[in-house]
Amino acid sequence: MTFPERFLNLPEYAFPRVRSLLDAHAPGGDVVHMTIGEPRHAFPEWVGRVAMENAEGFGKYPPNDGTPELRAAIADWIDRRYRVKVDPDKQIMALNGTREGLFNACIALCPEKTDKGQVPVVLTPNPFYQVYAVAAAAAGAECIFVPATAATGFLPDYSALKPEVLNRTAIAYVCSPSNPQGAVASRDYWRNLLELAERYDFQIFADECYSEIYRSDPPFGALEAAKEFGADPERVVVFHSLSKRSNLPGLRSGFTAGGPESLRRIKQLREFAGAPLPLPLQKVAERVWTDEDHVSASRALYVEKYDIADRVFSSIQGCKAPEAGFFLWLPVDDGEAAALKLWQETGVRVLPGAYLSREVAGENPGKNYIRVAMVAPKEEVRSGLTKLRDCLYT
Repeated sequence: MTFPERFLNLPEYAFPRVRSLLDAHAPGGDVVHMTIGEPRHAFPEWVGRVAMENAEGFGKYPPNDGTPELRAAIADWIDRRYRVKVDPDKQIMALNGTREGLFNACIALCPEKTDKGQVPVVLTPNPFYQVYAVAAAAAGAECIFVPATAATGFLPDYSALKPEVLNRTAIAYVCSPSNPQGAVASRDYWRNLLELAERYDFQIFADECYSEIYRSDPPFGALEAAKEFGADPERVVVFHSLSKRSNLPGLRSGFTAGGPESLRRIKQLREFAGAPLPLPLQKVAERVWTDEDHVSASRALYVEKYDIADRVFSSIQGCKAPEAGFFLWLPVDDGEAAALKLWQETGVRVLPGAYLSREVAGENPGKNYIRVAMVAPKEEVRSGLTKLRDCLYT
């Protein structure tokens, strides 16, 4: 199969699909946008000033891996947050948006063939962030979609796969806290997954972009787990972002960290095909990673919205705010029908869960859900959720 043919087999991206579903119909009220996870809390007021103070950097090519100062700031943050020390020169690369890293790392680290000459496998949870499947297609791997449902705690149970699949597995994506369900991988989950990865010799790609949005306890991380359980440093590659943590999706800044050999290969690909972050924006990112006050303030606002959701849905079985992240994953009879009904009767826009999932063996694990983003100011969230409850559950 050629490269273009592999991409022809991919489903349409979620947001064009929801526009096609809803936009032919008039809204039934004032529009409330709850589809896209674009943070709307204030970012630090000094962000623009730092960018302007370093504007002369737009006249220079930025360093490929991130400035030494930015990588040092990221390493310090990892140490503070996870109590793990990493070498900023050999184990960190700054990203131009985390999606870049999640995509390119698969291309850089997935082998063309297994040791036995077979097509490698990339595992992804189902539902999933769609770049995982696109990355697997670009790498020429077989992508296997593993259900992440209520029965598995909304995280994929990769240990349930057959040995013949695991023997071909090169990479397993895990999102914790998960998008869209907000589930958090426990210590036991990470321990079991690391043991599985050691047994079958595959790498874990840990998408931790929602790690700083949670109710009370900071989510346990993959680097933390690798250290605590004595895993090979090359076993885990993590991905973090300032989009969610710091309400800076337009900055397009994140990082990847992992073992020295994994990072060497990812950096080598970036040298040929990547686009490093402009220097003034790297200076902004450097400052942002050192500041926790704005993160704590933003998290407190999300906790207030968790409480709002808990109150709005207190009488509705199966509907509750997540453990972490900023999405609600709400059960309905049919996600597409529910989203269309909600739009036509109230003007509230939500995303059908099926658009974030792949049908496997006739089953789409997102079909009976809608995803609701709680990124707007809290009164707008309260209004939207109340309209949603009254339209779909009463």
